[in-house]
Amino acid sequence: MNARDAKTILTAAFCLLWGFIGLGLAAPRGGLVAHYRLANDAKDSSGNRNHGIVHGVTFDAKQGATFDGIDDYIEVPNSKSLDLGTSDFSVAVWGHTAVELDDTLGDILSKYDPAIRTGTTLSIMNYSGVASAQPNHRNLFFGIDAARIDYEWFDCGRPGEALSIFAMAVYDGKLYVGTFEAGHDKVGHVYRYEGGTEWADCGCPNQCNMIPALAVYKGKLYAGGTRRNVVHDGMSTLPNQNPGGKVYRYEGGTTWTDCGGLGEADTVFSLTVFRGNLYGTTMYWPAKGMYRYDGGKKWTFCGNPGQRVGVLGVYNGHLYATSFDGCGFFRYDGGTRWTRLKSIPETTQTYSIAVHQGKMCVGTWPNGLVYRYDDPNTWTSLGRIGDETEIEGMVVYNGKLFAGTLPLARVYRYDGDTTWNYTGNLDLTPNAKYRRVWPLAVYQGKLFAGTLPSGHIFSLEAGKCVTYDKHLRPGWRHIAAVRQADLLRLYVDGRLVAQSSAFNPRDYDLSNTQPLRIGFGQHDYFNGRMKDLRIYDRAIDEAEVRDLTKRR
Repeated sequence: MNARDAKTILTAAFCLLWGFIGLGLAAPRGGLVAHYRLANDAKDSSGNRNHGIVHGVTFDAKQGATFDGIDDYIEVPNSKSLDLGTSDFSVAVWGHTAVELDDTLGDILSKYDPAIRTGTTLSIMNYSGVASAQPNHRNLFFGIDAARIDYEWFDCGRPGEALSIFAMAVYDGKLYVGTFEAGHDKVGHVYRYEGGTEWADCGCPNQCNMIPALAVYKGKLYAGGTRRNVVHDGMSTLPNQNPGGKVYRYEGGTTWTDCGGLGEADTVFSLTVFRGNLYGTTMYWPAKGMYRYDGGKKWTFCGNPGQRVGVLGVYNGHLYATSFDGCGFFRYDGGTRWTRLKSIPETTQTYSIAVHQGKMCVGTWPNGLVYRYDDPNTWTSLGRIGDETEIEGMVVYNGKLFAGTLPLARVYRYDGDTTWNYTGNLDLTPNAKYRRVWPLAVYQGKLFAGTLPSGHIFSLEAGKCVTYDKHLRPGWRHIAAVRQADLLRLYVDGRLVAQSSAFNPRDYDLSNTQPLRIGFGQHDYFNGRMKDLRIYDRAIDEAEVRDLTKRR
């Protein structure tokens, strides 16, 4: 062998070795354990045979899989390759939501066992009926749990001189709250959470004593003002008797724009968005009922069902309303038409609405019961919550339904059948006739709760969670959720939008025997379309996420 031949062989060997090294470096970029193109069926194209069983979902080669938000989903039987355990994993999917909504948005994906509180959830929070506010509007949620509560309720401080927190809303990356304040020169304010125990004053939209209603509508925060009759809170009449009844739009800083009043009402009790319109309710006469916002300062009266209209909730194509009169619960049918649903047993007043496991749930007074609506026109009791009498705000947080109460200001977690487990007593003000937890919201991966009469706000993290606290725009969006070592990450359209605090990976073994569900989970059925759903048994990086956004 001459020198030239030896050099040629050496060069070829070096190139081959380098090729193997390159392949070795690239190998981790595989790791697909399931891949659902969702163009024509729910078959897994990863080679792992994690094929899905279709429940009502329809397919289109261009538009992907359509989920109706009512009972459509895909179920994938449990398998060894879908066992998440303590390892890294990633979920990436294209999702489409409509501009105007008449339902919740629901769960994108769930591999969760509620009996042992273990697994993972990826969903879009579009909550209404949470006491008198709409706390989460198109906010993305990714959580894991292994029956853990990482720390007890944390006191986030008292906004201003609040006696009560009556509204919460996540808007443009921040948490906003509406307050009730007492005293001759005291008025209800809106505050913005700045972290720790710090709150920034965003002004007082009205000169009334309470701001009980907040909602995000067409990319703006709206607030409603009320003259609160504090006898309902076990207090003496207040010197501030300025009327409310108006709604205001937040313009930043402490600036608010007057958007007009709800007829002759002196209260705005709740605000909710339904089918592209903002609706508001009043609490007392005159002008008792519901109104629709038609722009400028114009509100159109939508009637009432012969009773006060309280909290508004959106579910399966309809707008529903609670009432403080005669155990009433109603469906709005358009114009000024209302349908009364079957009366809820053992109930005089209805207070809150939440959607859990695809069903509408309602909180009641005076026996502290929660009922599930099992259509057609059937109410099933989910049990009494402790010794409480009134069930106030309810939300689904990291796979579980949580509820605030009166008169002891406690928060409970629903654990199936008629079982509610106590998580904390948030207001211990002595000599108070009533102590309550009225609003709840999910923000920065935590559950937030507001109290009366201390006016403090508390937060709790159950498991480990991360949230995108801005508006997830309608249309096609690419979403990626990643567990990597001791962090959770969320990506939207290829950009990192949220990251959790650190945790010990060994504390979060997500193994369970439940099926993987696409388009359904502990909150609700997904309302929209999906395509190109990928599940990896490793953490994909930002460059890979960006690459996936080019493949729709």
